[in-house]
Amino acid sequence: MPRLPLDNIRVLDLTRVLAGPFGSQVLADMGADVIKIERPIVGDDARIFGEPYLRDADGNRTRENAFYMSVNRNKRSVTVNIADSKGQALIRELVKQCDVVMENYKVGDLQRYGLDYEGLKAVNPRIIYCSVTGYGQDGPLAQKPGYDAVFQGECGLMSVTGVAEGQPGAGPMKVGPSIVDLFTGLNVANAILGALYYRDANGGEGQYIDVALLDCGISALSHYAQIYLTSGEVPVRRGTQGNGGMPTSKFQCSDGAIMITSGNDKQYNLLCDLVGHPELAADPRFHTNVERVKNRDEITKVFDAIFATNTMGYWLEKLGAAGIPSGPINDLEQVFAYPQAVHRGMRARAPHPLKPDLDVIRSPLNFTTTPITEYRAPPILGEHTAEVLRDELGLDDAAIEALRADNVI
Repeated sequence: MPRLPLDNIRVLDLTRVLAGPFGSQVLADMGADVIKIERPIVGDDARIFGEPYLRDADGNRTRENAFYMSVNRNKRSVTVNIADSKGQALIRELVKQCDVVMENYKVGDLQRYGLDYEGLKAVNPRIIYCSVTGYGQDGPLAQKPGYDAVFQGECGLMSVTGVAEGQPGAGPMKVGPSIVDLFTGLNVANAILGALYYRDANGGEGQYIDVALLDCGISALSHYAQIYLTSGEVPVRRGTQGNGGMPTSKFQCSDGAIMITSGNDKQYNLLCDLVGHPELAADPRFHTNVERVKNRDEITKVFDAIFATNTMGYWLEKLGAAGIPSGPINDLEQVFAYPQAVHRGMRARAPHPLKPDLDVIRSPLNFTTTPITEYRAPPILGEHTAEVLRDELGLDDAAIEALRADNVI
């Protein structure tokens, strides 16, 4: 049995910044040999996205920053100047030994180098080639550049995120993380896995995959988008209120806030008993979930006043004992100290040349037969250039040094 699910799969990754690298990291975590191609000297744009940077043993800032490290573990970094004909030749030689090519250049940009799908398909007909762009390969906005924050606005996510209209601080709000990039990365990994299965298990062939951030952002709106498609009603911002079972919201206790979701009538009746107000279960405004959703603001105010009477710890203990979904609102320090996150090992160790005790985020994927148990640190720029050119392409030291002297690598 292979040690990891994607052992023997090789990915040539020409993507940069976040969406593409996150997708290739998912594949790398599952055992794919991901060869990350970076520009000589400059590297992935993410390397210059600012603090915090990893500090070396003497406390000096390195060029390894947290943004870059978050999506590049378990990969090998090779520097190649793809604008140089010799660099293009290296890419073609590597493609002969790869299963997948990933890129996130502007539409048509790689065609001038002969590194587009048609150019590389001629080198390796079985190649799976995934292009990640903002708006897709066609359409009126295909040539338009964009970043996650722009897509959060365009795809509708910001319109349903933030404080409700008429309340202090109302207005569209960006989600903290670059969530459209991350949605896209997950779709990229899924699409590549599907194409690999079609090729290798279903007797198919290689193919081209077109993934767009705008498409992924709209798709991720899920029930919000379907509400509009079903009813014609445009969903609005509701702050921390949920969209299904009520009451679902952030509730302020005497010493901090907690989140609660009362997902059905049974949970609501338990909640009423737990807080000492069984009469609320029979209140005609709240008797069924349909009525509670209609009167979401009223029921939120009622429970706001109730939860303000005691502490977070008091309420969370009672809610937990009753089986009502609830929890604290953790910051990241609290997250990595949270007992369940500690038990699940969400902080993993990936020794780095500059920091032997570097911690990274554990993959959330858990396999019984092929478990992900070890992590390699996000690579230093060009860390594996000589290794890959020597071991995979058979170049000797003199040939590698000549390429370096010509600024090809």
